Amino acid sequence: MMSGRYAIGIDLGTTHCALAWVDSEHSEGERVVLEVLPIPQLVAPGAVEARPLLPSFLYLPHPDEFQAGDLSLPWPSDPNRIVGELARAQGSTTPIRLVASAKSWLCHPEVDRRAPILPPGVPAEIPQVSPFAASVQYLDHLRQAWNEAHPYAPLEALEVTVTVPASFDPAARELTAEAAHTVGIAHLVLLEEPQAALYSWIQETQGGWRRQVRVGDVILVVDVGGGTTDLSLIAVTEQEGALELTRVAVGEHILLGGDNMDLALAYGLKDKLKANGVELDRWQMQALTYACRQAKETLLADPELERLPVVVPSRSSRLIGGSIRTELTRAEVETSLLEGFFPRVEVTSRPAMRPRAALTTLGLPYAHDPAITRHLAAFLSRQSGATQELAGFIAQPAESSFLRPTAVLFNGGVFKAEVLQERVMAVLNTWLDAEGAPPARRLSAHDLDHAVAKGAAFYTYIRRHGGMRIRGGTSHSYYVGVESAMPAVPGMEPELQALCLVPFGLEEGSPPVAPPQEFGLIVGEPVRFRFFGSSVRRTDQVGDLLDSWEEGELFELAEIQTTLNAEGRKPGEIVAVRLQAAVTEVGTLELTAIPVDGGDERWRVAFNTRGQMG
Repeated sequence: MMSGRYAIGIDLGTTHCALAWVDSEHSEGERVVLEVLPIPQLVAPGAVEARPLLPSFLYLPHPDEFQAGDLSLPWPSDPNRIVGELARAQGSTTPIRLVASAKSWLCHPEVDRRAPILPPGVPAEIPQVSPFAASVQYLDHLRQAWNEAHPYAPLEALEVTVTVPASFDPAARELTAEAAHTVGIAHLVLLEEPQAALYSWIQETQGGWRRQVRVGDVILVVDVGGGTTDLSLIAVTEQEGALELTRVAVGEHILLGGDNMDLALAYGLKDKLKANGVELDRWQMQALTYACRQAKETLLADPELERLPVVVPSRSSRLIGGSIRTELTRAEVETSLLEGFFPRVEVTSRPAMRPRAALTTLGLPYAHDPAITRHLAAFLSRQSGATQELAGFIAQPAESSFLRPTAVLFNGGVFKAEVLQERVMAVLNTWLDAEGAPPARRLSAHDLDHAVAKGAAFYTYIRRHGGMRIRGGTSHSYYVGVESAMPAVPGMEPELQALCLVPFGLEEGSPPVAPPQEFGLIVGEPVRFRFFGSSVRRTDQVGDLLDSWEEGELFELAEIQTTLNAEGRKPGEIVAVRLQAAVTEVGTLELTAIPVDGGDERWRVAFNTRGQMG
């Protein structure tokens, strides 16, 4: 039986996880009591402490690495897998056994996300796990921590909201939802992280947010976390005199964040060491990167610190203490981050693309250009028409080359550095000033480490008890490829059309929608479904069949290969069908093919990674 007292929010982050909750017995309306769960975790062998964040790291220890009892937790646990602070610490010295950035791998469409591929590129004797399994591990640790503290209200019986990047496609959302269900979370909703950040800001104001924004505002949410940059635009409108919030656009999935910054700092220190005659191998470089992360976070959190020592394990017994020592300074951090990741650019700038080598190691599809300000310029320019449907509320000049935000909300651990927030505001306001627009104002956000978890908990609470909801529906329109029937022509592939299945803004959980056309469905032999998405084609409706599209308008998503059940029919038979599409509450796209001849078959495909249809 589901308990209604507690509303849970989980931030399943790239570098940290957090859990927050609302106790409805002590809350009313937007004035709620929000708390953050202290998470017990190993911080050293044999030492368990409760910390407000759970580092998203999984360490796979050697069987002889620890003594019996060193890895005990307050609940039964697997000694072959260490999660949290100790995992991160061990990984800084033995990175070959550390799983990191599992969330980024979870949305990587070119790998099998259920296969044991992490850590990537390690020798055969090193154990590996899948991105999906790592995500399950983090969620299960949070579940155990909550249940340990609240045995009378287990997480399995509560309403839970888990956050995902706004740019997560339906396959990544499905995997996240499945990971939550695997640990027993039955009452689940997924929420976009930038929306969660805005919900957290709304809750912090205790109802005062209505005096800080006004009808016609366009709020830009800039969320730079450990592994991703998420950009969203949320418009302020009104309905019957009451303010409303509508999410009008999200950016593409950009694998660019704190991980990239740590690597940039590490390469800077590597050059410094090389100048002193010290060469680092691949694994030492990984250890240096993790050490830079810790030093960067400490320097940015304490404005009084000017420098910190950085220590890397040595493989040479000739070095004193068996380690290599250098230091990272505040000036190095700020210069590297400001000029490398937040340079002053024009709004006409675009992310640079470099030619790729034919051969590459297995890795994440990182953004080619590290300049977040260039990605922001491209996003605002691409979304210049995003508020057209709200023209009665939002005044955006038709001649403007980019959509003009009037307010900015920052989120993500990277922006704990005030200097980075100031740089983004300076760059954005330079763009606005050049077009004669007033400067954007910054909305004050607090506790960036927990804003997403708190916002998710607040969202869970208002779903049950009522309150301000951000409208928006799906952040993309979705299409399925339809191959034209044509005679074989040497060297020519059949033409492909894109059928709109889900229009932009369709509310999750709404009734299925159905294109009016009939199509032929091939059963009994291997076939593939090609899916596409778009964040800019906002007027396409269900059933629209696109013969062509401009470059950048549609992007291809993970395809599904399967063999459809042909029971009672001939293999290779083409069955006339009509299609139905639905978007579940967790953002999964479900496609159903129904035979026109009245047969009982229902061929269904959930746009996920299972690749099964029945």
